[in-house]
Amino acid sequence: MVSNILNKIGNTPLVPIGLSPMVRVFAKLEFYNPTGSVKDRAACYLLNRLLNEKIIDQDTTIIESSSGNFGVALSAYCKLFGLKFICVIDENTLPVNEMLIKLQGAEVIRITEPDQHGGFLLNRLKKVREIMDKTEKIYWANQYGNPLVAAAYYNSIGKELCLEAPRQEIDYVFLGVSSGGTITGVSQRIKHENPNTKVIAVDVLGSVIFGGGAKKRFIPGIGSSITPVILDSAKIDEVVYVSEAESIECCRELLAKYNLYAGGSSGSVYAAIKKYFSEKDIYEPVNVMCVFADSGERYITTIYNDTWYQKVAAYEAAHPVELPQLYTSSLKIS
Repeated sequence: MVSNILNKIGNTPLVPIGLSPMVRVFAKLEFYNPTGSVKDRAACYLLNRLLNEKIIDQDTTIIESSSGNFGVALSAYCKLFGLKFICVIDENTLPVNEMLIKLQGAEVIRITEPDQHGGFLLNRLKKVREIMDKTEKIYWANQYGNPLVAAAYYNSIGKELCLEAPRQEIDYVFLGVSSGGTITGVSQRIKHENPNTKVIAVDVLGSVIFGGGAKKRFIPGIGSSITPVILDSAKIDEVVYVSEAESIECCRELLAKYNLYAGGSSGSVYAAIKKYFSEKDIYEPVNVMCVFADSGERYITTIYNDTWYQKVAAYEAAHPVELPQLYTSSLKIS
């Protein structure tokens, strides 16, 4: 028995996905965390460290820009620790996530004006800075650049992946990239324990993280309108790009084939694994680890809605984007 469900973080299930006898895929199901995503790990770790090291106190306001999951997690843990929380979201934030953030007592500020890339991140960050400039005793969680966020993943899911892999051997790990903290912390831990592991970053078309052309994106939690500075410390070997339509199709395939009701970025990761190994000769079995960041429950009106899917697919077809130079299916960056 636990005194509070919010203390039940981590040790999430690792399940096999039968891609092929040679490509043995194992998915870490992060939607088993208390508020439903991998972001619980960073929210709880960050606030505990800040309070224990007296960087903040009960009079400090926490602020963050979030497309959804980190905002939900921070709202829950700020309430647990008795801290005021301001969350800057945007029009792409799922209504259920906005509702959850508000129900935890957080102040929500919604950005409605798109930035020059067609998204909202740059304007969310601008609003965060405006609020900080006029507010005393305020701390920006900053999932895009705070090393404590990467440390959270290094010490939790990174450690778990290393311990739980069959024979503790990881040949490949695939991780979706958005704010950058998860892949930074996990890649550091896995490279420390298994230096020969290939770390594959998964991004979507329209994201500028690794130099691709920018366009409007629809799926929260994957891709970005900036290159987060936290990625300067990541240990990434290659990048695989997938389309948002491919991500949606693979979400549905995960449900149909494996009874895994996963969120959008999980579909992106699965699509990237399929694409990567369809173009690669494998002569002996390999262990492939991946992270499914959240569940599909909050995406019932988007990812799992046929009309919405058709809208996304039509937009992608009408708005092709430039890929990084020398891009084929994957881009080697180190």
